[in-house]
Amino acid sequence: MPELLLELFSEEIPARFQRRAAEDLKKAVTEALVQAGLLYEGARAFATPRRLALTVTGLPGRSPDTNEDRRGPRVGAPQPAIDGFVKAAGLASIAEARIESDPKKGDFYVARIERKGADAADILASLLPGIISGFEWAKSMRWGSGSLHWVRPLRAITATFGAENEEPVVIPFEAGTLTAGRTTYGHRFLAPEPIRVRRFDDYVQALEKAKVVLDLDRRKEIIRSEAEHLAFAQGLTLIHDEALLEEVAGLVEWPVPMMGAFEESFLELPEEVIIATIRANQKCFCLRDATGRLANRFILTANTIADDGGAAIVAGNERVIRARLSDARFFYEQDLAVPLEDGLPRLKESVFHARLGSQFERVERLVALAAEIAPAVGADVEEARLAASLAKADLVTGMVGEFPELQGLMGRYYALAQGKPGAVANAIADHYKPLGPTDMVPAEPVAIAVALADKLDLLTGFWAIDEKPTGSRDPFALRRAALGVIRIITENGLRFRLSHLLAAGRMGHKDKVPFAVPSEQSGSTREALQNAHYKVFLGELFAFFHDRLKVSLREAGARHDLVDAVLTADADDLLDITRRVEALSALLDSEDGSNLLAGYRRAVNILAIEEKKDGRRYTEPVDQTLFRLDAETTLANAIKAADAEVAARVEAADYRGAVAALATLRAPVDAYFEAVLVNDADPAIRANRLNMLALLRDTMHLVADFSKIEG
Repeated sequence: MPELLLELFSEEIPARFQRRAAEDLKKAVTEALVQAGLLYEGARAFATPRRLALTVTGLPGRSPDTNEDRRGPRVGAPQPAIDGFVKAAGLASIAEARIESDPKKGDFYVARIERKGADAADILASLLPGIISGFEWAKSMRWGSGSLHWVRPLRAITATFGAENEEPVVIPFEAGTLTAGRTTYGHRFLAPEPIRVRRFDDYVQALEKAKVVLDLDRRKEIIRSEAEHLAFAQGLTLIHDEALLEEVAGLVEWPVPMMGAFEESFLELPEEVIIATIRANQKCFCLRDATGRLANRFILTANTIADDGGAAIVAGNERVIRARLSDARFFYEQDLAVPLEDGLPRLKESVFHARLGSQFERVERLVALAAEIAPAVGADVEEARLAASLAKADLVTGMVGEFPELQGLMGRYYALAQGKPGAVANAIADHYKPLGPTDMVPAEPVAIAVALADKLDLLTGFWAIDEKPTGSRDPFALRRAALGVIRIITENGLRFRLSHLLAAGRMGHKDKVPFAVPSEQSGSTREALQNAHYKVFLGELFAFFHDRLKVSLREAGARHDLVDAVLTADADDLLDITRRVEALSALLDSEDGSNLLAGYRRAVNILAIEEKKDGRRYTEPVDQTLFRLDAETTLANAIKAADAEVAARVEAADYRGAVAALATLRAPVDAYFEAVLVNDADPAIRANRLNMLALLRDTMHLVADFSKIEG
């Protein structure tokens, strides 16, 4: 079957746009083909710095003929409605339509519209200009006298269509000032001559001969493999950086990795500074020696085959890296000469948020909040205060100004060099963590206190000014902050009341809406308004944290119904919720648990039916004098024992022990329903047995609301 080959050849496309653009091109073309009636077998998209390419295979030579019945107005409808229908359906007159009857709506007109298929090449010629002119880039430009927008000037369009055993045709269309043809070009320097192509297979081979590797992922693999071989030959290992690898593969069409070096004296700098400098300025990979220390070597990726084996390219990169590392050393030495505390006044000039004040004001809030949290996490209060006061001090240093991604980390280096306690220095580095789902959480008490303070101030502050996440919009990363609080608490096994944390965070924002109360209000009225505002604020933040906790637990593999069974509107002990879910999951994975759940459902269903029928709730104590069967006595004793054991275990936060106690009810519950008829003819016995079922329900609800569990 025929295949389409489309290439859009341009000046250099920024690396960060290439993969997305290739996929967008594939999506736009294939969706348009399907809408035009051209189904296909497969499609692949490719990108290099100078081209987007697409191949679509298994296309038919023509679109199929189609017939469509279009329903029109009812018979006797106003003439304008009938005339509009005739025109839209392409009929000469309404007499060409047939009349069909609907039992409810009466007679109406129906037109049979027949559409002849078209040659696929003609369809493509009509579709492709619109796809190219309407293609969306994050940033685009116009050039010359044309009106076409593209990310960089578009230089040529290749568009061919045909079967494998036929000479493909050029799809005739224009885009801007360009006319589609079958000419492309190879590597800018190694093979700049024009290349005439027919279909995709010979296109790929021709590009390879012209020193262009079309597939982005293959270029990545070439760079990775050859870089590792170069490192191995010197007894070194490559520091893997997937984002940098993606970027470098988007900068070259014919990757040629080479190794360079820099002076060992630069290794006195923090390794993160060296890596950031080399990565940001020269897009090079760093290496480690056999001991795991940073080596004074780097891997660069050239886009050419040099006559001198790459000596000049390596020397040029070494020269630039030497200059950049010299700049970094200057920043580092200048920063070390200034105590971190001396930079704090400059934070007054740095706006955190127009409605939340400067970074200096934020630091003052962090100091108070960290001191409040410190005793609860076993941290020294004074160290927590000091760490919080210095947490943002490195934002005004030269190094962080040059490399913002090193904030916190440079603060740690400067704090240690200036004699600050290790716990304080580590807290400065770790208080931003976790930055993502795979990032480690702070584990030291001081770092935990400052990290929680940082995130809680963020959440309560933006909630106070009504800047909450909406849909996919979360410009201040509040969802990440909430997940960070959850992970810090749960992974460190901390028992916290969320309401206490939020109340402490709120204290730094009492002057903000919704906490602010008009000054003319006073006394009990003012206090009542503040309490009402706080209740709404707390409820909204609780709901937000609960949503984030559900996400966290589900990503960890917990069933959504188990989370719902444990989570109540006022649940504010995050560790408690997590452990309940884990214990409940373990119970229901066992045979005893699944059978007990079945017994619970049977009991609750009977109880619900009878309570509705009787118009009352069954909450009275069970009267053992009304027992008539041994199974009743056995279950009553089992519930009594389990209730006491479960309550004690829950009080001690031993949820595995609590569910183990519930599991002992499985056998007596099964025996009860085998032997006992709940709706006895004697009203007193019936009521007593319903009270027994209510007692079973209430005992199980000490751990979770089992009615919300599915399956």
